[in-house]
Amino acid sequence: MLIGIPVLLGPQLLATLRAMGHGDEIALVDGNYPAKEQAQRLIRADGHHLVPMLDAILSVLPVDDAVPEALFRASVKGDPLLADPVHHEMEAICAKRAPGRRVVALAGADFYQRVRSAHAIVATSEPRLYANIIIRKGVIYPPENRKS
Repeated sequence: MLIGIPVLLGPQLLATLRAMGHGDEIALVDGNYPAKEQAQRLIRADGHHLVPMLDAILSVLPVDDAVPEALFRASVKGDPLLADPVHHEMEAICAKRAPGRRVVALAGADFYQRVRSAHAIVATSEPRLYANIIIRKGVIYPPENRKS
């Protein structure tokens, strides 16, 4: 246990988040996602739901602000125009932790392709379908360069 670090962030996940560089992406996926088959690095988060894990990760991981889009979610039945309640929950966490950053819905094949190229996949036990999100890591600016 560490002071100020959410307990959901275990040693393997913390090491992975720390090792990621600017522009690297991490995918958080639900319990039905074929994570083992698609992961370059697989981190198991068995027993944990996706939304609290997303909140914990975004409490320590900066979201990339150098690109127009840095947060991507799966779509219901591959249709980016459809959203389930879990998507609204994920968007609320992102709005809290990364204000001004929009969560972009991707069609099924586009989402799967992006996950395959992610630095790592966090496989949760989230039971809700299409509860998958990708975060592109940003930078932590030195004090003299902090954005207002």
